[in-house]
Amino acid sequence: METQNSKLKTQNSHRIIVTGSVAYDNIMVFPGYFKDHILPEKVHMLSVSFLVESLKKQYGGVASNISYNLGLLGERPELFATVGEDFEGYRKWLEAVGVDTRLTKVIADEFTASCFITTDLSDNQITGFYPGAMNRTADISLKDSTVEASSLGMVIVGPSSPDGILQTTRECQALGIPYFYAPTQQIVRMSGEELTDGLRGAYAVVSNDYEYEMIRNKTGLSPQDIAQHARYVFVTLGGEGSFVLHGNQQVDIPIARPTEVKDPTGGGDAYLAGVVKGLVSNYPIEVTGRIGSLAAVYAIEHHGPQSHRYSHGEFATRYAENFGTMPVTL
Repeated sequence: METQNSKLKTQNSHRIIVTGSVAYDNIMVFPGYFKDHILPEKVHMLSVSFLVESLKKQYGGVASNISYNLGLLGERPELFATVGEDFEGYRKWLEAVGVDTRLTKVIADEFTASCFITTDLSDNQITGFYPGAMNRTADISLKDSTVEASSLGMVIVGPSSPDGILQTTRECQALGIPYFYAPTQQIVRMSGEELTDGLRGAYAVVSNDYEYEMIRNKTGLSPQDIAQHARYVFVTLGGEGSFVLHGNQQVDIPIARPTEVKDPTGGGDAYLAGVVKGLVSNYPIEVTGRIGSLAAVYAIEHHGPQSHRYSHGEFATRYAENFGTMPVTL
């Protein structure tokens, strides 16, 4: 297994594999308040129906969100995930921004994972999630000859099924492939032992401060402890920015200024894509973190995690407005 000192392949030869969830997000708005229609004395036999006034079907899922943002940043990520027979329109959308979907496996007679979210006027939410084809993540393997694992530069281990996360992590370790560990939403379903194994073998780790507290509760490992094993540990702090632990050093990363915050969904995925871009391109860590911060801002300024676009020139201009002249070229 490669250690934290593993070197990524050069910028001209690296390949980025992105694993994790691919999903449709169905967003509905109820023009009232859930509390007005739920009788506390009858919750043991709850039966309610909400007539919503709007429905938006958006592209989502952590792996596809990360891939989308990497495409905007000039990479050609390879989406390595399981999807349903309803994926074709989504495939064309991702390929239009440079995502390679040839390794994405369609599961026959199954739907792509779907999230159904109903929000009331107080921003309370009732959510249902159907994993669909995501439950079959363990059906795909980095050891498959079509993947050509020996040429991989980085694998992003995102949240899919717990079995899929474990399999991908162990295959990266066995094959000596540097991996970026980000189980995020699936932390609650994984054991402390499983998380510890993934964290200690990672090239880099990213989560928000709340997720790190869940990790600490399950493993006893703080971000500082993880940094003794992983080469880089990124911790996001919402509106307070983020920081990177690298060995015994901490580098604080300021936020980029949003014009307005419309939807925080997908901001963390965009941040992750930004720092992956910086790492595989061998940018200075301060620049890498700032690219992540700016990529996240573009996402939260729009409704939906894949509703934003920018040119490389626009990105560089906005980087300069926030942090000074951008010292690298995307």
